Amino acid sequence: MTLFTGAGVAIVTPFKENQEVDYEKLGELIEFQISNGTDSIIICGTTGEASTLTHEEHLECIKYTVEKVNKRVPVIAGTGSNCTETAIYLSKEAESYGADGLLVVTPYYNKATQKGLIAHFKAIANSVSIPIILYNVPGRTGCNMLPGTVASLVKNVDNIIGIKEASGNVAQVAEIIQLTDGNIDVYSGCDEIIVPVLSVGGKGVISVLSNIAPRQTHDMVAKYLQGDVIGSRELQLKYLPLINALFCEVNPIPVKTALNLMGFNVGSFRMPLTDMEAANVERLRRELNNCNIETID
Repeated sequence: MTLFTGAGVAIVTPFKENQEVDYEKLGELIEFQISNGTDSIIICGTTGEASTLTHEEHLECIKYTVEKVNKRVPVIAGTGSNCTETAIYLSKEAESYGADGLLVVTPYYNKATQKGLIAHFKAIANSVSIPIILYNVPGRTGCNMLPGTVASLVKNVDNIIGIKEASGNVAQVAEIIQLTDGNIDVYSGCDEIIVPVLSVGGKGVISVLSNIAPRQTHDMVAKYLQGDVIGSRELQLKYLPLINALFCEVNPIPVKTALNLMGFNVGSFRMPLTDMEAANVERLRRELNNCNIETID
């Protein structure tokens, strides 16, 4: 089954001044996304600062999002961990709350072997019945899940149905699709190569850009899938300078800063993330304005 086609937002987690999760603000962001055509909400991913949430906060964010969205679009819960048992716990809880699917990252820091990755993901998938999207982001985890490993999982585990591929390597994306005979939903994990991933058979993107430009990111994918390759490419190239600005410091520092510049007041970050450098803030503001995204002083 396909969880979604199009642009899903890897939504930020807003914080109050006292660093508590701001659920009211999260609700505002969810409504902004849905009203602007986002095809799926991905909660508690990298962009959501899941690595600094307590387990209780992590699960409460998932539960709140499922209830707030109320089946208007699919909700995909980030439940990965470098500990298999923790990932199983988070995944089972997310399923019990009504999440439509799970996004499960490769184990970070302990850097499993390919054999270990297969065992890890099989154990998680066998603990739940809802669909799972694998998440390969070697730049953050130090672990690259190879195409043959992905193919083995897809062919042998029924509820592993997709992958968020954030290696930045389009050749690797193509090999995944080739080895799985296309029986996998591939989502770009890199906003700068949405169109290239679509060109080799991708289903869409799980996006940082969508936090600030949900309609435009949705349209980029929709145009391509409707046959308007030129229109899709134009959007990809138009937003490339803004995408680059969104990654000029480690994610999610720039995107939360951008939302604050837009007046959303999503708060700051949890350490070890810190405020954006002043020169980069001005670069970000300039690119937002160049894309006709209004900012406040």
